[in-house]
Amino acid sequence: MSITNNSNNTTSPATPKTMRAWVYTSTRGGIEKNIHLISDAPLPFLPKDAILVKVHYSSLNPADYKFPELGLPMRALIPTPASPGMDFSGVVAQVGDSVDALRAGDAVFGRIPPTKHGSLGEYVCARLDGCAAVPAGVSLQDASCIGTAAQTAYQCIAPNVSPGDKVFVNGGSGGTGTFGIQIAKALGCHVTASCSGKNADLCRSLGADEVVDYTAEDVSQVLKAKGQVYQLVVDNVGTPADLHKAADHFLRPDGKFVQIGGEFTMANITTVMSRGLLPSFLGGGKRKWQYLVTSNTHADLEQIAKWMSEGKVKAIIDEVFQYEDAPKAFEKLRTGRAKGKIVIKSTA
Repeated sequence: MSITNNSNNTTSPATPKTMRAWVYTSTRGGIEKNIHLISDAPLPFLPKDAILVKVHYSSLNPADYKFPELGLPMRALIPTPASPGMDFSGVVAQVGDSVDALRAGDAVFGRIPPTKHGSLGEYVCARLDGCAAVPAGVSLQDASCIGTAAQTAYQCIAPNVSPGDKVFVNGGSGGTGTFGIQIAKALGCHVTASCSGKNADLCRSLGADEVVDYTAEDVSQVLKAKGQVYQLVVDNVGTPADLHKAADHFLRPDGKFVQIGGEFTMANITTVMSRGLLPSFLGGGKRKWQYLVTSNTHADLEQIAKWMSEGKVKAIIDEVFQYEDAPKAFEKLRTGRAKGKIVIKSTA
């Protein structure tokens, strides 16, 4: 849809000069112990090729606390005080001078990269590659879950499979895993997922053809027993540590191992480096390996939202927190036990 005039490019009476926002200046002891709510945060600057969005919902991702807790290296990129959060849904409040695809009042969703003005502020500034219109039949609450988790799953899976391929999703009950199972099925794949026994029914309900209970079975050994039948492994958790090496036995020779999950510890970083750099005789695996870093792609967001509007993909939400309870949402996120996504509802 095109804009016939740009009168809404300037601040309208409905758009305040300041906003409420959850901010942190330190993350010592955990971000959930340090974020505090202020009422006079400045609105983010609106470039001419971006939109200003009034946030209605935001959903959390592990990176929302992992990146800020990196300490000084991250402070050099994101000065404090800063608001965490990448994923959002809401309504366009203003558009930049060169934007003609959206207008004030449109319902949108998306993802912004880690920034000083994250989605736990009442307004975010989003570029068009990182947002899309919310289609009919999709709620703002569900749309808020797409930005990072669903887009990551899509970028892991879609470029690497064809209909009929077998995919293993390691960690099927988390935010990215629940989307990964559904996206692989939407692309016509056979899906095996790992999860705890208590989450097996959830994974099956999303389309998983087979489920491996990591609390009762050795995941690597179960997969090795199947032979070289898988085209793709998506590792959302980073364990077991021998999974990539074991993939020599269950990934097809042209198959691929894509990792997105894992703790930000020296031991984990060392393991990741060994998978990417070491030859097999020094402990690395033989199969192609990639550590995927999510990139905002408008077409990907549109495709996922289309599947949601068609009922092929749905958002699995563990819990919705009120805006004032954001620290509790981070506490739950940090447990690593959420089924699907954790969402924070704005006061909008």
